[in-house]
Amino acid sequence: MARKLLGARHGEERAVIIAFAYFFLLLCSYYLLRPVRDAMAAHAGLGRLPELFTYTFLVMLVITPLFGALVSRVRKRRLLPVVYGFFALNMFGFYLAFDADPGSERTAAVFFVWLSVFNMFVVSVFWSFMADVFRGDEAKRLFGPIAAGGSAGAIIGPLLTQSLASGLGTAGLIMLSMLLLLATIPCIRALGHWSVERHGEAPGTAAESTEPIGGGALAGVTLVARTPYLLGIVAMLGLGAVAGTFMYLELQRIASAAYEATAVRTAFFARLDLGVNLLAFVLQGVVTTRIIRRFGVTGGLVTMPLVAFGSFIWLALAPFLLPLAISQVMRRAGEFGVAKPSREVLFTAVDPESKYKAKNFIDTVVQRGSDTGASWMHGFLQAKGFLLAGYGALCALIMVVLVAIGFALGRAYAARERSAGAAALTMEG
Repeated sequence: MARKLLGARHGEERAVIIAFAYFFLLLCSYYLLRPVRDAMAAHAGLGRLPELFTYTFLVMLVITPLFGALVSRVRKRRLLPVVYGFFALNMFGFYLAFDADPGSERTAAVFFVWLSVFNMFVVSVFWSFMADVFRGDEAKRLFGPIAAGGSAGAIIGPLLTQSLASGLGTAGLIMLSMLLLLATIPCIRALGHWSVERHGEAPGTAAESTEPIGGGALAGVTLVARTPYLLGIVAMLGLGAVAGTFMYLELQRIASAAYEATAVRTAFFARLDLGVNLLAFVLQGVVTTRIIRRFGVTGGLVTMPLVAFGSFIWLALAPFLLPLAISQVMRRAGEFGVAKPSREVLFTAVDPESKYKAKNFIDTVVQRGSDTGASWMHGFLQAKGFLLAGYGALCALIMVVLVAIGFALGRAYAARERSAGAAALTMEG
């Protein structure tokens, strides 16, 4: 029964459970701190959100080549423990800072930007590692259930914050988050060993490889620029982020007008987050694998743009808070539950340098750059008289483009899969 629920075949159950636990611990660590970040930013005002997006993007620009250099030089089996150890050390620094001065506005501002960077990097390298551990058909069957571990962590993390915040304080919550992050390292080692036992890959390609990937610090940028396949992923992620940022800012604007009291507004957003994570958990555990099994990776890539298209048309016709809230829950849950696991499968068909460097560039710089550009574009359109109905119509057009890109990427992935299969048969012959 457990094997059927996980979508696993004989010999895969242990790895799926460990990967589920790994992603649970990782996102529980993040979501434990997300309410802390949001509480610190509450007094900044809606007008400062584009500024905060910009600071985060600039930090991404600085860190990405440093990460590329790290990937080039550090043995792959040590790469993730080094990355997570670095962020854990950051957390310890914030623990000391907040313990010494809990009300420091400067520390709070740095923490807001840092947590936004932390989330993007640790999740990006998680999925890079998963694309190393699970290959081809394994990824298509198992990435949905594995992603459900993250949704479970996203549900439990805020609940822990709610129950422990008054007793532990900000510093204590950061220390607990650090311990959860460090607990992922044994999972990483166990999955690396399983991958070698399962696949028997050659040195330099295995998840547990003792060899560094090599290449230049800026290879992620150049790989994306010269690879149409990766540029397609950039377009899909970037356009999706633009639509998501438009709706996020509209939700902030309309909810702030509807709920003037901060506590009431906070409770409203908390209910939305709970709804998103519960629905995403169900989609990841039950729906995503079936969609990919029935319609292939293409089905997973185009499902949510099609659903989102309907929701945006609804908003264009009924531009009110309730339809916006419902559509946000549906689309964000679909993004986490269906679209993201499907996109991650695409990286199982690329070389190791693209898995870590190009993917990290896409997940961090491209994602945050799209958020930043969309936040400034939102302000410009708002000044021109755009309201929710206009944003709904514009985002519906974006979804039409995303469906076309999804079909193209699905075909490209299938071609790469066939090419890899033919090459493997040639080597065996």
